Amino acid sequence: MTKRFIAGAALAALMVTPALAQDGETVLATVNGNEITLGHVIVAVSQLPEQYQGLPDEVLLTGLLEQLVQQELVAAAAADNMTGYMETAIENENRALLAAIALDDIAMAEISDEDLQAEYDAQFGSVEAAMEFNASHILVETQEEAQALVDQLEEGADFAELAQEHSTGPSGPNGGQLGWFGAGMMVPAFEQAVFTLGVGEVSDPVETRFGWHVIILNDSREQALPTLDDVRADLTEMLRTARVDTYIEELREGGEVDQPELDIDPALIRNLDLLEN
Repeated sequence: MTKRFIAGAALAALMVTPALAQDGETVLATVNGNEITLGHVIVAVSQLPEQYQGLPDEVLLTGLLEQLVQQELVAAAAADNMTGYMETAIENENRALLAAIALDDIAMAEISDEDLQAEYDAQFGSVEAAMEFNASHILVETQEEAQALVDQLEEGADFAELAQEHSTGPSGPNGGQLGWFGAGMMVPAFEQAVFTLGVGEVSDPVETRFGWHVIILNDSREQALPTLDDVRADLTEMLRTARVDTYIEELREGGEVDQPELDIDPALIRNLDLLEN
């Protein structure tokens, strides 16, 4: 919808007499013998972008009716000079529209709490809670430096103070704290070292591509599984998609689809000249 349409609709609304329509078959205009009904306007309104849905009904009625009248005039004139491209485009649009409406009805049908619970149980019922780890590290360039730090820690040095003094990593100023992380979030050698530590234990020097690490495990915990409410939106979308997939598969199995092996040059899909009459 254009600004020109909005302005024209607002002006025309001042001259509209409210229609005493009773149903979608009520005729609002006739163009060269073809009727434009209230139903046509209702569908046009339903397909407007959200930003136009809040316009006054009077503006939408008058503006869309004028738009439909203009479209009918232009379409009738164009039909007298129908091209292969136009005929094929209409077939595509009709097919797409009917399919979209049908699939939307199927997808958006109510999903019961029982179905959501069953899907939640299928997705998470047998899932074991994953572990999360909270660790700090000191990053240095050589194994000798890392071992010297381990020795100091065994003698009672404070880990955070050593990290602030010696670590070359970005977490050094914060005492080497890395916060909470789970499996797959750290490089393998670092992660494996963390997994073998008990809370409060310090690792031997660990080498990664970043250098040599001395690691302390501050804490560990089980990562809580999401509740049904946490994943309700995702599960709903999954069930809607599954409904559509199932419906299409049922139609394919019950229908007759003949799809021979393709034997055309793929470049032909860009050749509009093939649609010329």
